Amino acid sequence: MTTTHPPATAPGRTGTPRAGLLTATAIAVTVLLWASAFVAIRAVGHHVDPGPLTLGRVAVGSVALTAMVLVVRTRRRLRAVGSEGAPHGAHRTTRPGRTAVPRGRVLLLVLVWGVAWFGAYNLTLNAAEQHLDAGTTALLVNIAPMLVAVLAGLVLGEGFPRRLLVGIAVAFAGVVVIAAATSSGRFDAVGVLLGLVSAVLYAGAATLQKRLLPFVDALTMTWMGCLAGTAVSLPFLPGLVSQVSGATTSTVLGIIYLGVFPTAIAFSTWGYVLTRASAGRTAATTYAVPAVVVLLSWTLLAEVPPPAALVGGVLALVGVAVATLPSRRRPPRPVPSA
Repeated sequence: MTTTHPPATAPGRTGTPRAGLLTATAIAVTVLLWASAFVAIRAVGHHVDPGPLTLGRVAVGSVALTAMVLVVRTRRRLRAVGSEGAPHGAHRTTRPGRTAVPRGRVLLLVLVWGVAWFGAYNLTLNAAEQHLDAGTTALLVNIAPMLVAVLAGLVLGEGFPRRLLVGIAVAFAGVVVIAAATSSGRFDAVGVLLGLVSAVLYAGAATLQKRLLPFVDALTMTWMGCLAGTAVSLPFLPGLVSQVSGATTSTVLGIIYLGVFPTAIAFSTWGYVLTRASAGRTAATTYAVPAVVVLLSWTLLAEVPPPAALVGGVLALVGVAVATLPSRRRPPRPVPSA
């Protein structure tokens, strides 16, 4: 899916039925692939430590994204050659102010975003799943849409729904229930904390990405961010080489899967959706991730979160929904005639 062509309509509007279908498809792909990532991380994490797994995933993702960028830019050049006789500006592929390769302050922020999103987030998520099952981790991480809504209101000017504080309180109660259900000792408590840190990094990265997308196309930003995440993860290279050299074929294939599908493809489709919707609304579309994770984890790993953790997770997601989903607008009251 080409993610480098911005919509002709304002962000948050799909414009045409075809554009709406493409956006819905991108959301579905993102949700399914990110859900599968929780399960793959849990499976591979039995054999590879969090740091080396982070480097392996983002390094493979960088290679896949480089190939995607080359294909897209080759297609652009071919279209430009084929439209040389068209009116001036007829084959423009970017909006005014948006560049293929960012520079200056935008470049710096893209690199910071990449370090946070592809480096720190993946590291804390991998570490969390060393302590907790995939489903419980997904339930914790998916309080992020609520945090995105808060940051979007503060930074992006998207406003604060009146239900936000109520949603935060409900979601926090759900997190407390999850912590109580899973923390039989220090080991699991660390997992809960790492899951919450992952949610904060997710929220911050999604909000920053939304601010930067008017200046750089989604695919280029994803590619450069993944390269930045790979660069800061290079200290884990000796561990990756040591652990992969003695790993099974399924472990190596798991790392490759994580790099190509939940990273290169899903992060690109996520950026595509963000260019067409508000940050809070886009993050809210990932509500389905924990349910898919629990089903996949049960089917593939024979793991299911403790019943109380599931209750807490549902409570947390209800709080997120209360905080982020738009309320129905009441029709204006008729003005009485004098």
